[in-house]
Amino acid sequence: MYSIITAISAWAIPIIIVFIPLYASYRKVPAYESFVEGAKDGFQTAVSIIPHLVGMMVAITVFRASGALDLVMDVIKPLLARIGIPGEVFPLAILRPITGAGSLAFTTDLIHQFGPDSMIGRIASTIQGSTDTTLYVITVYFGAVGIRKAGYALKVGLISDAVGFVSAILICYLVFR
Repeated sequence: MYSIITAISAWAIPIIIVFIPLYASYRKVPAYESFVEGAKDGFQTAVSIIPHLVGMMVAITVFRASGALDLVMDVIKPLLARIGIPGEVFPLAILRPITGAGSLAFTTDLIHQFGPDSMIGRIASTIQGSTDTTLYVITVYFGAVGIRKAGYALKVGLISDAVGFVSAILICYLVFR
């Protein structure tokens, strides 16, 4: 089974790269011109996203530099200890919905500090893989396409992140204890 998956992985992208132009040619679609037009649209989208990215980065920097994260951690750590959640991983519950790069840097720090095979390292890695950058997605992508009413998407995204956070901890305790 492993060799089949390895073979599929090795050949999937080359097959797709060959298949798409051949299929476009068969359908009489100008593949190169369509690609260039899509690249132009992508560039315009990237330019329209920049103000939203700058705003999000400033907010994240202010949150971390102001000491607000440390203040929240000082209040919540005793409660987390009572219910068995390592306080060291809780900042991921706050950072992950806001920033992928910031949460990845925090996860990397935890892994360097506690080790990849520690419970904290495993929980942090699982949280990183099972949650999303909800606020980033809503701010950048919804802003780029002009969606102004994102209340329901925000609620569902944050609830999903909370479920992912709790599930990651429970699963790590079940699998690695």
